[in-house]
Formats: sequence, C-alpha cells, structure tokens
Amino acid sequence: MAGARTPSAPPGSAPPDTWPDTDDALLAVRAAEGDEDAFAVLVQRHAPSLTQLAARLLGTRTEAEDAVQDAFLSAWRRLPEFQGRSSFGTWMYRIVTNRCLNVLRSRRPAAPLEAAGDVAAAEHSTSPARITEGRDAVRELREALDLLSAEQRACWVLRELDGRSYEFVAEAVGISQEAVRARVFRARRCLTQALGAWR
Repeated sequence: MAGARTPSAPPGSAPPDTWPDTDDALLAVRAAEGDEDAFAVLVQRHAPSLTQLAARLLGTRTEAEDAVQDAFLSAWRRLPEFQGRSSFGTWMYRIVTNRCLNVLRSRRPAAPLEAAGDVAAAEHSTSPARITEGRDAVRELREALDLLSAEQRACWVLRELDGRSYEFVAEAVGISQEAVRARVFRARRCLTQALGAWR
C-alpha cells in the first residue's frame, strides 16, 4: 500500500456500512489496495468494541479514543502485513491491546478505571443506600485494578470482562496460553484479596 493516503475519517465517524454482506477479510484486502471506503467500514464495525476494551484497560474514555484512533492509523499503514492468519478483529485487538499496554507501563500511578462503572449496583437497586454502596464498590474495583501489572490487567479484562477465550487473549496480548492462564490466576487472586469486602 505504498503511497496510500491515511484515511481522513477518524474512528466513530465512518460512513454507514455500505457492504453489510462483505466479510472483513475482503474489506481488508480492498483497504490494503488503498480503498479508504472499505477501511472506513472496518473502522465502523470494530471501533465500538475496541474503544470499550481500551476504556477498561486505560480508565478514561479520552485516552481510550486516542488509543483506538492511533491503532487504526497504525493498522492502515500496516495492512500489507495483515495476511489473514487471524481475523481482522483479532488483529485489531492485538494492536489496541499493545498500545494500551505501552500506555499503562509508562504511567505511575495508573489512572482510575472509570469504565468500571458497568459493575455498579443492579438496576432495581435505586435507594440512596444501594447507590452509595454501588459507587463504593466501583471505587474499590478501580483501586484494585490499579494494583495489577499491565499484562495482568489486559489478560483479566479480555478474559473476564470481554469473555474471550484463552487462545484469543494469548494472540491479542502476544504471549502463550499458559502465560495468560497464569496472569489471569494472579489477577483473580489479587482482586479477590482486594475486594474481599464486596464478595
């Protein structure tokens, strides 16, 4: 894709999916040939889940959106390297995960995980006491996640929050399945100890 221009549309502003029956692999081939519309469709399809992942890993929506946009720009430049050995989605998960890992490793202390708001009190619990309890639990989870290493956090988020297989996590993070299992185990143990009061 030498000489190809970088797509002007950032993630989240892609046009509607004009090829709903076209699979990602064919769109990636077209994009590698310089078809910006094909790439825009890939952005539209995958940006929401990738942004959610990045928000869980990095803790802020702004950082997550920046990481995903950077990842898509990197993917656009690297499309000739994508040879279909994995799905386009898995490839993007790996790029986004690696970008987030680099951010996590570079900062101390880690930022609070605002995206953990998803685990607040159940919908039927609307009393002030239950809302306060839910907020306290979210705060505790944020603090507990900050205790994890970057790799443990990535493996735990992909496995426990995204429900991905160990094989998928291993490919996304770039480590063996055995290493993923070890990191998830350590993360679970650390979170269990830190969140004992909320079990």
